[in-house]
Amino acid sequence: MVIDELLRRHHTSAVKKASFEGDLFKFDSHFLLKPMTYMNLSGRSIAAVKNFYKIDEVIVIHDDLDLPFGALRFKHGGGHGGHNGLKSTDVSISREYLRVRMGIGKPVEKTKVADYVLSPFTAAEAAHLEGWVAQTADAVERLLTEPWEQVASRCSVKAFAG
Repeated sequence: MVIDELLRRHHTSAVKKASFEGDLFKFDSHFLLKPMTYMNLSGRSIAAVKNFYKIDEVIVIHDDLDLPFGALRFKHGGGHGGHNGLKSTDVSISREYLRVRMGIGKPVEKTKVADYVLSPFTAAEAAHLEGWVAQTADAVERLLTEPWEQVASRCSVKAFAG
């Protein structure tokens, strides 16, 4: 959703290459990638683009069960916390990338994680979603020109207060 918002805001051009295994868009000197692999293979798509274009800095925007819904946090490096997409990315390009962590909260029962992650947002969450996605897109735009620590200090959100 954040990538879609960034695509809406910027004049982009699609880059077609089957080996990227995803939808890739370019604006200015930046790329936006939406991997089309299974989530647990998304690192393969990221690595293909990173290696082809010799990209040094990668920003991964992802959901995070360990943060309450509506939280927005930033982290450079670190562990995957059981997130299969991050596991794949760590294996494919190392842990040295910036993470934009969007909190989605946890299910009451730990055995229900897959169902929880794939379920629709509640009405209250859906009402908050558009603003949260826009706020995250704003932060990503700032990351393109400002140090991530500065962006984290200004743009981090503890949780949705609704």
